[in-house]
Amino acid sequence: MNPFLHSLFPNIDWVEIAQACLDTLVMLGGSLLFTVATGLPLGVSLFLTARGQLHAKPRLYGVMSLLVNVLRSVPFIILMILLIPLTKALTGVSIGIRGAIVPLVIGAAPFFARLVETALREVDRGVIEASQAMGATTWQIVRRVLLPEARAGLIASATVTAVALVGYTAMGGIVGAGGLGALAYQYGYNGYKPDYMLVTVTLLIVLVQILQMLGDHLVQRYSRR
Repeated sequence: MNPFLHSLFPNIDWVEIAQACLDTLVMLGGSLLFTVATGLPLGVSLFLTARGQLHAKPRLYGVMSLLVNVLRSVPFIILMILLIPLTKALTGVSIGIRGAIVPLVIGAAPFFARLVETALREVDRGVIEASQAMGATTWQIVRRVLLPEARAGLIASATVTAVALVGYTAMGGIVGAGGLGALAYQYGYNGYKPDYMLVTVTLLIVLVQILQMLGDHLVQRYSRR
């Protein structure tokens, strides 16, 4: 090990830090993939069934909106604990990386769905009406008009959700999800080793900055007409 690093961080096991980074990235990647796969169709459904939209169904919209709001209102740590039976039934475990994916998705998908709904509302109404006048079906309008026109907004929404998921993975470490959050809690907080806390928090900040910069780059790229 580099003597300088050892003098600055005498308690750090860098192999353990590397493994925690990998665990965090796996949790983030897996949960973001399922969050987008779940939240995107939910957000599209919210948009389509809202009052004044293509398939306005106020009652159905009210039920879905209430469900989204309820799930968004529950603090993530509490949600993880409440979902332990469901997580164990679906994955066979209630802790670790696999155990974290289910609550991460359930916690983030409603948040992403609401962002998707907002992004779709920004699409020019005239473009949608022109597609209807040409005889396009709802599926064709969604696939060829709404999603392409809202692409920059959807990427921005995914970026915001990814950043939120980084925070969720860190909080999940408190209840055994693993990753950098687990190290910060186990060694930095319970073990009274401030260098662990400093390193893990710094790495989380760096990860958030990378995600935000990548998201901003993609938004700028796809915002060009």
